[in-house]
Amino acid sequence: MSSDAALEPPAEWARLREQCPVAKVTLPSGDEATLVTRYADVRAVLADPRFTRPSTGRGARVADVESGGVFNSEMAVVLPQHGEEHLRWRRMIGRWFTARRMNALRPGIEAMAEQLVDEMVAKGAPADLKAGLGFPLPVWVICDMLGVPDTDRDRFAHWSDMLLSMTRFTQDEMAAAQRDFGAYMAGHIAAKRDEPGDDLLSALIEEKDADGEPLSDVVLIATGIGLLVAGHETTANMIAKMVGMLLADRSRWEALVADRSLVRPAVEESLRLDANSGFGMLRYLTEDLELSGEVLASGTTAVCSMAAANRDERAFTGAEEMDLRRSPNPHLAFGAGAHACIGQPLARTELQAVLEVLLRRLPSLELAVDVADLRRVEGLVVGGLRELPVRW
Repeated sequence: MSSDAALEPPAEWARLREQCPVAKVTLPSGDEATLVTRYADVRAVLADPRFTRPSTGRGARVADVESGGVFNSEMAVVLPQHGEEHLRWRRMIGRWFTARRMNALRPGIEAMAEQLVDEMVAKGAPADLKAGLGFPLPVWVICDMLGVPDTDRDRFAHWSDMLLSMTRFTQDEMAAAQRDFGAYMAGHIAAKRDEPGDDLLSALIEEKDADGEPLSDVVLIATGIGLLVAGHETTANMIAKMVGMLLADRSRWEALVADRSLVRPAVEESLRLDANSGFGMLRYLTEDLELSGEVLASGTTAVCSMAAANRDERAFTGAEEMDLRRSPNPHLAFGAGAHACIGQPLARTELQAVLEVLLRRLPSLELAVDVADLRRVEGLVVGGLRELPVRW
């Protein structure tokens, strides 16, 4: 569904929430699915432990290629998807995303943001804030956590875009990216076995599965790729979108400059109001389910639009308005339930740190183009802006 402006939602969302909250849709693959747009319905599906992600040969395919893309790939189902095995895997990864670890990481994140702002300022305005700050910062952070050299960030970005394609790349290009990324990560894991470091992958190499066996190379590779892609792609896009939303109405930015206590709620409200978050989350229904008076049959693939749900007036007063003081703000930007984004503490820390640094260093920041001229990323399952031209 398209929109007239990069920061505005498709008009269909409001109509669907009111008139057809459980809607039949056709995916780029040509397969049929059911789009869910109301807050209560989206939350119910995502939080239901009976339902998990589609897998190869089960559920609707997404991308316009034979495999169906990243949601349907074999790599995606190498990792345990439900039950005790999935919870165990999340616990192993989750130890690296605790509040204590995030607090320890924050000074380094802020220092890197300061360095990147220095480089932007040295080059002069106008600048592309996404290329200069939004992209390199989260890549540096996740690479540091994984013990991967961030000098390879352009390769990661290239492989990530291919893996996340809906309509942009061919099956052969996506398969080649998966093969090359897998070979890269396998080499990295082999090097970590020889010389372990103080990083997440080195720690996982020492972990044992439920049977007391070490994690397989296949699981380690899929974990490394998944964290590397998710850890930079979504946050890099969100930094640019957040700043774009705050600058689209300059009074928002000025309110933050005047009152830094608004940084945390402003980050949460930017996440809630993000109209360009991407495709949504898929769930494969293994039992019949009733939503908003409609019965979805077992075997249905549900597409949960968290972005549409986050603008539901049933859940949020003034849902279409940006309220920098909104509290509480139980948005679904990170999902819900057993598959909620495991890296959300890191994403929040990065977004807050970037915003704090920008407000301090560049209080006169403004868009260098008309907001109507901002351009969306097209053809990927994640949403974002192609660039964010700014001046100060």
